[in-house]
Amino acid sequence: MVAKKEIEEIYSKSVRSGRRTYFFDVRSTRAEDYYLTITESKRDFNEDGTPFYKKHKIYLYKEDFESFQNALTKVSEFIIKEKGTEVISNSNYSKKTSSTKDEGTDSTQSSFTEVDLDELS
Repeated sequence: MVAKKEIEEIYSKSVRSGRRTYFFDVRSTRAEDYYLTITESKRDFNEDGTPFYKKHKIYLYKEDFESFQNALTKVSEFIIKEKGTEVISNSNYSKKTSSTKDEGTDSTQSSFTEVDLDELS
């Protein structure tokens, strides 16, 4: 059996966000053209407490960059317009709806890294 060719990373950026990490990796096709893989890696735990990572991948080819970027921009703008930039998580929502939470004491902090898709194309 022929060994599988090791996939070479040409260029890579990562974005960490809580338990999730997003990887933007440039890879090479057999024809030596480039494509992008976007991987979401989320740390989780087995019942015995040992950690494992759930991974989801998107493969994006050059011919789709422009339409993907346009759709991502439009959807992102819609979300910001409709809901603003404040992060509302399930845990914050349940705290806000419980009677033990005081109004105006939300100390949620958000950290993210902005990735410019123009750099990737």
